[in-house]
Formats: sequence, C-alpha cells, structure tokens
Amino acid sequence: MRTTITIDDEILEQLKARAAKEATTVSRLIEDSVRLAVDRPFELVTFGKGGSFTTLDVDRISSLIEQDDVAVHGHRG
Repeated sequence: MRTTITIDDEILEQLKARAAKEATTVSRLIEDSVRLAVDRPFELVTFGKGGSFTTLDVDRISSLIEQDDVAVHGHRG
C-alpha cells in the first residue's frame, strides 16, 4: 500500500544515508522500523524479586506531585 508520511528533514537525510550504505530503500527502512514497533509488545523491565515497584500511590497524581515538591523544595505544601 502506498501512503504519505511527514518526516523531519534531518531524519530523512539519515535514512537516505543508511539506505545507501545498506543497499536498500528508505521505504524498506521505514517499513522495517514500523514492523518492529507493531510486532513487539511493550515490556516493562524491572529488577529484583517481588515487592512493590514504588512506594508512591501512582493512582493519585497529587501524591506524585507532592513527592516531587518535597524532593525539589525540601518541604511540604
């Protein structure tokens, strides 16, 4: 299928250079990249065994903002 996309000029130049180096086309590079993005499911990589990923209540954005304020300014509120 043919389609039109918008790509930053600098990225397009990099794609053209890579395509020439690899003896392929810009279209093939773009298709391969999109295929990788579509075919690979998102995987969150964590370390350690069990336990909580964080002590923050990530369901409440205000909790995250408060923790950031304390870290940056050294006090609450």
